[in-house]
Order: sequence, then structure tokens, then C-alpha cells
Amino acid sequence: MSGKKVKYVLIAVFAGLMIWFIKDAFTQPGVQDLKGDFEEVAMYRNENNTGPIQRIYAVTVSDSLWDQMQAYGDYMPHTKYGTTKVYFFLKGQPAPQAVTPGEQNFDAQFQPHCLAKYEKDAMGQVSLVKRPFR
Repeated sequence: MSGKKVKYVLIAVFAGLMIWFIKDAFTQPGVQDLKGDFEEVAMYRNENNTGPIQRIYAVTVSDSLWDQMQAYGDYMPHTKYGTTKVYFFLKGQPAPQAVTPGEQNFDAQFQPHCLAKYEKDAMGQVSLVKRPFR
């Protein structure tokens, strides 16, 4: 091949790769693709950027789809040496409008309505506990 043809082939390959990368970047799966109509109703993140970061979420869901709850928790942000907790509540049932750090992350009156608790700890260990307050 002549130098001109090689140049055009390389440009075409590069353009094809760029189109593929851009398409792939905009079609990544996410929370919006999950079944269960998830809606975040409360969120807490401490302001400590030099130490462990705590993230706590209260989320409503339309049904007790355990695998979808696990996937939702996996999509949530997590920082190395930090913790991420997600509490799931059934839509239409009482759910906290605010979450706080500490041992008890929301008012005790909402505990009977909690379907599940997802937690990713500082070492990256994941757990999903069904009905954590029963």
C-alpha cells in the first residue's frame, strides 16, 4: 500500500474507535436501568475529605426485589476506607426524610418499615441484610 492509503486506513480506524468509545461512554448501565422504581429520599455524606468518608442513603422501592437492591447499592459511590449504607423502604410506606451518621442512622419509628440494608464497608466487603430491624 502507498503511504496515502495507509494514512486513510489509520484515520478510518481511529474514527471508528472514537465513535465506539463515545457510544460506549453514553450507554453505560446505571440506576435508571434497574427495575423497582428507586427514588432517593434522603442522603448524608460527611465533609471529612481527609479521613473515612461516610455515605448514608434512604431509598424507596416499589417492590422487594433483592437482586435489584443489591445492584442499586453496587452503583452507589464508595470511597476506599469509607462506608456506604443504603436503607430501602417500600414506596407508599413511611420513610425517613433525613439520615444522620452514627449507630442509628434515622428515627426509630421508621425501623419496622425498612425492607433491607445494603452496606459496603471500609475493606470493600458488601452485605445486604433483609429486614434488618426485625
